[in-house]
Amino acid sequence: MLGGRLGHFLDRPLSSFAKKINVNPNLLTVTGFLVTTAAAVVLSQNLFAGGALVILGGAFDVLDGVVARANDRTTRFGAFLDSVLDRYSDAFLFLGLSWYFYKSDSPEGVILSLGTMVGALLISYTRARAEGLGQDCHAGLMERPERVVFMAFGALTGWILPVMWIMLVLTHATVLQRVHHVWRAMRGN
Repeated sequence: MLGGRLGHFLDRPLSSFAKKINVNPNLLTVTGFLVTTAAAVVLSQNLFAGGALVILGGAFDVLDGVVARANDRTTRFGAFLDSVLDRYSDAFLFLGLSWYFYKSDSPEGVILSLGTMVGALLISYTRARAEGLGQDCHAGLMERPERVVFMAFGALTGWILPVMWIMLVLTHATVLQRVHHVWRAMRGN
């Protein structure tokens, strides 16, 4: 939703800064992945510190694309690498939260985290599968930027359990929105 509506809205305000970053955008992608992996480990121990690292990892996730576009260094492999590492990042974050809930003796939280992880991965899969069939598929409420914002908010405020309920519902609703979107677009094909 945010990505689809706002697109590359940060390109213009950040382009002069991004042009000064003379580094391969893939290095920024990998750095963001490593920060997010650290966030997953920290989330399992300390929600607030983990939430702060989720925000930092998300900043790298935005910056890699801005730097690539501002410096005319976009590549198909860079887009592929970014997508693959985003899926790993999503899974690691939800596993970190699952471990946090397990240690907190909250089976409800463990189930919510794992159920939301399934939804997050299916959101990505439905888009990839639709695009593999030639159909654009950016529909839905809970894409990756929204998940990062919700997760960071829940961790920073300590309201992680209610946030996980919201994310569980919205991730699976997004999968259904995408299935419906593709069905409507491909009726008769």
